[in-house]
Amino acid sequence: MAEEANTFYVVRKGDIFGVYQSLSDVQAQISSSVHDPSVRVYKGYVLKKETEEYLASHGLKDALYTANAADVNNDTFEKLTPCPFTQPDGRTILADKGPQKVSSQHKSKMAVNNSQRSCILEFDGASKGNPGKSGAGVILRAQDGSVVSRIRQGLGFVTNNVAEYQALILGLNYALSRGFMHIVVRGDSQLVCMQVQGRWQTKNQNMAELCKVVKQLKERFISFQINHVLREFNSDADAEANKAVHLPAGEIREDFS
Repeated sequence: MAEEANTFYVVRKGDIFGVYQSLSDVQAQISSSVHDPSVRVYKGYVLKKETEEYLASHGLKDALYTANAADVNNDTFEKLTPCPFTQPDGRTILADKGPQKVSSQHKSKMAVNNSQRSCILEFDGASKGNPGKSGAGVILRAQDGSVVSRIRQGLGFVTNNVAEYQALILGLNYALSRGFMHIVVRGDSQLVCMQVQGRWQTKNQNMAELCKVVKQLKERFISFQINHVLREFNSDADAEANKAVHLPAGEIREDFS
């Protein structure tokens, strides 16, 4: 199928929508198993400015976008037309009538499912001597603020900044392992928060490598936000980090709420 100027393609797989710039992008992203969850493909010609701004505000830009079905209706993408799409195995995916407005009851159900995949992550690192015996502390909360788990890890002999980064990496990996896809991160390390946001340069090679790991992890979330908070608002994660100082390097302990 030849590409047309200014077209884009909307793929719905279960309750997640993806927006792609070409059919080759569609083919690269859709798995060979298209029935669980079901897949539908649509073609569009006008991506509204409001839609682009919404997607960008969720950290989704350039060639690939994703959005939850609860946030999409038939006004989001202007006019879409069904777009049959042939899989490499020869099967054809047929589009239905396009994203439809959902009932308030159904939207409420989808919003609940979405909130179950959303979390708040609080992280902190501690180093007794800087460098010295160190630990990483993490508090993982549900979207309503209730504690899901408290995690701590012994880090051995490192600096405070390394401990902060290691705490963030610990928390992100844990959130992903629990299936969370929307995350708001809070920490009292201004350096880590600013570097991850791209607002401060990472001149130290060690910090640059750790920051790269964090940025790779954040790309695995549908939405990611990191905010700097004052130390007094990060006391729970601080307490876990200080406990972790006494753990052997590499040992992780978790307390469930």
